[in-house]
Amino acid sequence: MEILVIRHGESEDETINVNEPLTGKGIEQSKKMSVRVLKEFPPELIWSSPLQRASKTAEILADTVGCPIKYLDDLREQQNDESELDFYNRVEQIFSSIKETSKPFKRIAIISHGGTITKIIGNFLQIPAENNVWFHTNNTGIHFLDYHSKADILKFANSTTHLS
Repeated sequence: MEILVIRHGESEDETINVNEPLTGKGIEQSKKMSVRVLKEFPPELIWSSPLQRASKTAEILADTVGCPIKYLDDLREQQNDESELDFYNRVEQIFSSIKETSKPFKRIAIISHGGTITKIIGNFLQIPAENNVWFHTNNTGIHFLDYHSKADILKFANSTTHLS
């Protein structure tokens, strides 16, 4: 199974309100990302955080590629009262559930947030929960994970060529 892990488009200052909408630029970024995904690696299903900036990005992608979206609250960013270990464990559990539920599909996409994406990639690479690793993701940056029969392959990380 192939998994595209994509960060939402640009939003207003997320420190004020964690459920910020996309800016005009964020909508344009999402449209550009969606056209690239359609041409190069269209998913059959999209999983998304329900927070507004991620859900709007997912809607733009779904409309472009013509596939359904499923929203999962556990794809949200780390909560203020959530320890690093609790956050890691939550993302590990939801990522495992997504993989299991998505077995019938060749390719899926996950639209989420920077911290959550770091934990997903860490889980894919089997990096222990106690680590000091961060995988930077720009707005609409795409990571391509491939659960291949011979090896788990990180095909690329944080690709934003669609914004050039």
